[in-house]
Formats: sequence, structure tokens, C-alpha cells
Amino acid sequence: MIQETCTRIEELEDYWSSEIRARHARRNKIRDIDDMLNQFEMLNLADEQVIPTDLRQRVAAFIRAEGHPLSERHAESVAIPDWMEALYDVQDGLMIRFPDDID
Repeated sequence: MIQETCTRIEELEDYWSSEIRARHARRNKIRDIDDMLNQFEMLNLADEQVIPTDLRQRVAAFIRAEGHPLSERHAESVAIPDWMEALYDVQDGLMIRFPDDID
């Protein structure tokens, strides 16, 4: 009986440790997305059409890692609004859904 309880406690600890790691990873991705969206918004406000190389490379790598279809296009040909839309798509997929959410 005690061994079964210990085993169950270990299983629950493993589960919650994994759950916490997944939540932290999701939260960090959302923070990264927010940062990139903020940078794009600043470019939009300044009426900039040229995306700084480091930002373009960062968002392209992020979008590619997330498997978004935009990653199939040549990064230099993607406009700011397209990058932003892709980031919003990825962000939507990272949001936690609850059973009572209406689609």
C-alpha cells in the first residue's frame, strides 16, 4: 500500500513538473511573439518598409520552428503585415482553450 502511494506521488510529481515546463515554454513563446509584434508595430508607426535583418531573421526562424506556412516564402519578400499575421496565428495556437470557449 505504501509503495503504491509512493509510486503514485512520483507519477504526479513527474506530471506536474512536465506541465510546469510546458507552461513556461508556452509563456516564453508568447513573450517572444509580443516582443516581435511590438517591434513590427514600431516599424509600422514610423512608416518603415524595410525590416532590420536581425528582426527578419528572428521572426523567420521562429515561424519556421512553429511550422507556419509563411516560412515557405522567401523571408526578404514578406511584408510587415504578413509577418504580424503569422505571429498572431502562432500566438492563437498557443493560447489555452477552455471547454466552454465558443469557436
